[in-house]
Amino acid sequence: MLTLYDAPRCPFCARVRITLAEKNVEFEAIEVDLTERPAWIYEKNVTGRVPVIEDDGWLLPESAVIMEYLEERYPEPPLLAADPADRALARLWIFRHDDLAKPFYGLWRKEDGAAARLDEQLARLDAALELRPWLGGAEYGLADIAYVPWLLRAREMLGVEYDGFPALSAWLDRLLERPAVAAEAGLVASL
Repeated sequence: MLTLYDAPRCPFCARVRITLAEKNVEFEAIEVDLTERPAWIYEKNVTGRVPVIEDDGWLLPESAVIMEYLEERYPEPPLLAADPADRALARLWIFRHDDLAKPFYGLWRKEDGAAARLDEQLARLDAALELRPWLGGAEYGLADIAYVPWLLRAREMLGVEYDGFPALSAWLDRLLERPAVAAEAGLVASL
């Protein structure tokens, strides 16, 4: 059985949890205390970060790489489009994810200007979602999963509101209809 080294508050781990749920893959979760990381986590990932999956003794860190691995290892249901252009678009969104994560963490740390930088990124997402229903194109998939953990945490934990971003708000509403995303939203609300 697959093992996930996990931390409930970690949005990177949330990506993997949502992907596993969408793929209906059974796994064992081993929670890692991010405040006092156990020494053994460095044996699983030299950086000491989570998530890490272990599959029959084989270890893989980094959420974006894990998501792609799960897509290939468990191809049904697909979370990357059949169309090469849409697949490339999804990968591009995932590659550029730090554009959102950096101002999110800046807001978390109460850095000057972080709220304005986050608003710029939310406006960018909103504009993209005005053109298509999902970040990766015509279908829900890995790009949406890559972003939603931060948006849920920004809303619930930092009080960020999405009223000024109608396409993004509608997208988030659609995402919350998915049981895997709704479960993550419930987890975030309990943190």
